[in-house]
Amino acid sequence: MGRHIEFLVEEPSAEAALKNLVPKLIGEDISFNIHVFQGKQDLLLKLAGRLKGYRSWLPGDWYIIVLIDQDREQCVTLKQRLEEIAHGEGLITRSNAGLNRKIQVINRLAIEELEAWFFGDVPAINMAYQRVPSSLDRRTKFRNPDAIRNTAEALERVLKAAGYYRGGMPKIEVARKITEHMEPDRNTSKSFQVFRDALIDLIP
Repeated sequence: MGRHIEFLVEEPSAEAALKNLVPKLIGEDISFNIHVFQGKQDLLLKLAGRLKGYRSWLPGDWYIIVLIDQDREQCVTLKQRLEEIAHGEGLITRSNAGLNRKIQVINRLAIEELEAWFFGDVPAINMAYQRVPSSLDRRTKFRNPDAIRNTAEALERVLKAAGYYRGGMPKIEVARKITEHMEPDRNTSKSFQVFRDALIDLIP
């Protein structure tokens, strides 16, 4: 059957981003599916049941990756909640793997929102939206992508200031267009780097 990843994400814009990013990270040899929930709370509410379903049949070379926005929650608390849900369903994560136990579930946070990953690659934003200044990441408030508050709103303001989407930012379209140009090795978002490295570790 081969190596395979099941992604659980909270919204369609994350799906659009991963469809472009995952092949750049792991190539074509590992297959993947993306399952979209109706927002963060829907994912958290249904996660235990979904993991219970996986546990009964999960092949040895399959992995589950849960990707969720931190938003304004405490990072450690949210990550611990995800880990405890997986442990409660009898699945192995990095925190309870110990020696010689294969990890089945990887929990990752986008801090504070998925759009921070886009700010981590300003050249990609500029290539998708050429009127956005290429020097954006030299401005103080954009130097650390994971420290930007209300990241989606910040990106919308940047795009509107450059003359795009005056009527409101279409998150799915923006995610798709920016990630088409993203280069994982140059991304400065720490939360993206952690996600990237987790996927690369799955490559044999």
